[in-house]
Amino acid sequence: MSTALNHILISRTDSIGDVMLTLPLCGKIKQQWPECRITFLGRGYTQGIIEACAHVDDYLNWDDIKTHSPAEQMAILSECEADAIIHVYPRKEILWLAKKAGIRLRISTGHRLHALTKCNKLVFFSRKNSDLHESQLNFKLLRPLGIEDTISLEEIATLYGFDNRHTPLPAVVSDIIQTHASKIKVVIHPLSKGSAPQWGLEHYRELIGSLSPERFHVYITGTAEEGEQLRGQLPLNTSHVSDLTGKLSLAELITLVGSCNVLVAASTGPLHIAAACGIQAIGLFSPKRPMHPGRWAPIGKKALVICAESHPKKGDSLTISTAQVLQAITNAPS
Repeated sequence: MSTALNHILISRTDSIGDVMLTLPLCGKIKQQWPECRITFLGRGYTQGIIEACAHVDDYLNWDDIKTHSPAEQMAILSECEADAIIHVYPRKEILWLAKKAGIRLRISTGHRLHALTKCNKLVFFSRKNSDLHESQLNFKLLRPLGIEDTISLEEIATLYGFDNRHTPLPAVVSDIIQTHASKIKVVIHPLSKGSAPQWGLEHYRELIGSLSPERFHVYITGTAEEGEQLRGQLPLNTSHVSDLTGKLSLAELITLVGSCNVLVAASTGPLHIAAACGIQAIGLFSPKRPMHPGRWAPIGKKALVICAESHPKKGDSLTISTAQVLQAITNAPS
């Protein structure tokens, strides 16, 4: 197919990092067909990311839609009048719903059994066994549209369409940034809710202590619950550290990250946000497949990966030295 479509629905109802790595797919569609309307079907907690993407015209909240009756759900999708839906994350109930709603072109990977009868364009590739990056694998789903599905990571870095000034920061946070405007601003996101191997809090504590208060200011981010875990474990009350855990919405976190110079995190959503914002995104990874950086590294012009030599044993943290991370921060391009 090479004829332009008027409206495409992108379905990706999983985590922040997964959604971030789907945004370049939207950018490629807009590059091919600038007038095509793109609606993104996602979870409520990823809304801030989706709305910060210039390539997305509308957002549908799956968490809200699924509370309606099946007939009402069908009506919501039918009213979109989408020509096609790309199931980047094939969820069984959404596959069924898209077919019942009469969306003409329904695209999915062919390796999900429930997609075989719900979609009429199947693309066969394996995420688990591929050497391609997750973002590159997403592009395989463009094949039925006649859009080139092979892409370099360098090109992907240009396709986010990400606006990191989308939401103003709370006054108290913007005041802190203004007060320390002359310093290098470092965001540290220590925890990952179990989505990736951790770099132990003792390493983060040592790293913070190694950053000169005269040169650096550190912003600790995470949920309120994560903040409770960090108190007593990290030096959150020192002069060059601001504890922002539980104080920012996702949209505000995007603005904060875009206002800073460096972010350090394991393989988490904020790491991919930093890469898309164009700041130095320092990712700490295990070499184990499929969680290795070849699959999940941050993609950006200033993104950097530090990979442990081996996967940590249960209960252990990544064997990456504080000196390695400190050097990456110190050498970060301005």
